[in-house]
Amino acid sequence: MEKVRIDKFLWAVRLFKTRSAAASECSKGHVHLNGQPAKASREVKKGDVISVKYKVIMRSYKVKELLDRRVGAKLVDQYIEEVTAQDDLLKLKLYYEYQRTAVPRRQEKGRPTKKDRRQWDRYFGKNND
Repeated sequence: MEKVRIDKFLWAVRLFKTRSAAASECSKGHVHLNGQPAKASREVKKGDVISVKYKVIMRSYKVKELLDRRVGAKLVDQYIEEVTAQDDLLKLKLYYEYQRTAVPRRQEKGRPTKKDRRQWDRYFGKNND
């Protein structure tokens, strides 16, 4: 196997849950192949670099081997290698830290109460006049 469609490859290495989700992200411009936006039908070769938009960064992966069938999570490392810059990974870590600590919330599950909403409004400086 010399070439594989990018949507099929992204699905096979478990970067997307479904092939249609991979194709959808390609059409939105969130997937790049060797620095260029990639359509779902674009073909991937061994050694290519695939970049996928994830939250606030672009995660980059180098293709080690090709496959067209979905593999188990433990086998994914045989087919791709993450080459995302450390600065981007730090930015993602800070994003998650901000999400975890930015808004104080009750520990109980369920919908926020009026009290929670008022606390959030005070925290973010919103005025309900």
